[in-house]
Amino acid sequence: MRFDPVLRPATLLRRYKRFLADVVLENGTQLTVHTPNTGSMLGCAEPGSRVWIRDTGSDTRKYRFSWDISEPRPGTLVGVHTGFANNLVKEAIECRRIAELSGYTHIRREVAYGRERSRVDLRLEHASRPHCYVEVKNVTAEVSEGEAIFPDAVTARGTRHLRELAAMVEAGYRAVLFFCIQRDDIRSVRAADEIDPEYAQTLQWAVHKGVEVLAYRSVISPNEICLAHRVEVMI
Repeated sequence: MRFDPVLRPATLLRRYKRFLADVVLENGTQLTVHTPNTGSMLGCAEPGSRVWIRDTGSDTRKYRFSWDISEPRPGTLVGVHTGFANNLVKEAIECRRIAELSGYTHIRREVAYGRERSRVDLRLEHASRPHCYVEVKNVTAEVSEGEAIFPDAVTARGTRHLRELAAMVEAGYRAVLFFCIQRDDIRSVRAADEIDPEYAQTLQWAVHKGVEVLAYRSVISPNEICLAHRVEVMI
């Protein structure tokens, strides 16, 4: 996924009201930008850190610029725009970079499913194979060198999605939880039982029921992001 135009560097002053942040550009101009991330952004929103913002080109938006990448330490870029995760996974499947999800002929997005009235991020289809339901989770939080966690805040919605995926397996379909890691310095990812023990316990239960878990990390720059390398999932 390429950025056009490329992202612009800025310095983060503060994040507030969940969806807003104040930044200052290299020329000294101060802007309020949209923050497309509802999580805590653990380790990715420290005042004074470098961030990268995108000009959406829209004159109708109240906040024209979007905060898409954080740089928590020099040279380490983290994609914080949660809306990119589904696009990155879909693109990687279509480009055959995810061998575990190859062999399907159609990809449908935001398909209604399940007992709890959910919508799955991606449904992979083939005339001679069971549907594959893919729930995508954006991962940004690193807790130790090379180790990422999900979630970075309590997520009742994420726990519900695990129950829905397990129900799809029970119904004869394939179900996959996909951790989309928008950073390139991660070697493993695990459920954050210290933040949301219910999610961690439900993930173990879902895996026991047959839900598959995949995790891929990104190659990321101010020019583009793409999923490229599988990493270990610690259950």
